[in-house]
Amino acid sequence: MAAEASVRSEDVLTLLATVPERVTDLVAALELPELGYRHAPAFPTLQELVGHLCQAGAEVDALLRRAYLDGQRELRVRAAIDPIADPDFSAPLADQLESFARVRRRTVDLLRGLDEEDWNQPLVDAQQGELSLLELCTQLAEHELGHLSQLRNLIAVLPAP
Repeated sequence: MAAEASVRSEDVLTLLATVPERVTDLVAALELPELGYRHAPAFPTLQELVGHLCQAGAEVDALLRRAYLDGQRELRVRAAIDPIADPDFSAPLADQLESFARVRRRTVDLLRGLDEEDWNQPLVDAQQGELSLLELCTQLAEHELGHLSQLRNLIAVLPAP
């Protein structure tokens, strides 16, 4: 069982580490009109979706560092994963992605050194109750992978130039 937990945590870290790179790969060649294209009123633009991923990623990474480095156990996990505030578009998208990648690299490097006891530390979220650090990271990975699929789908429906 201990081997499964360490493999699983390593798998989750690998997924988390690749998200910023995958997002960058998907949108790097797109121009501003494509990034701002809205397929329908209920759909986000690519720029909004990438901004959300960058903002939420940075917020959750900050939570992970506070949980591990500061021993903080009461965290607003769900609120960080799905922030209500609109993403900040004042910085160019490339800068947002670069910042997200840099923060995520530092966070993943920090988490790679955790042992099974650290991964199973209980955290408390007001909306979800108690969860472990591993459950938090798994939830984040699932959320971000869902948005990667959403990005691919939105790119697929872009009108031809």
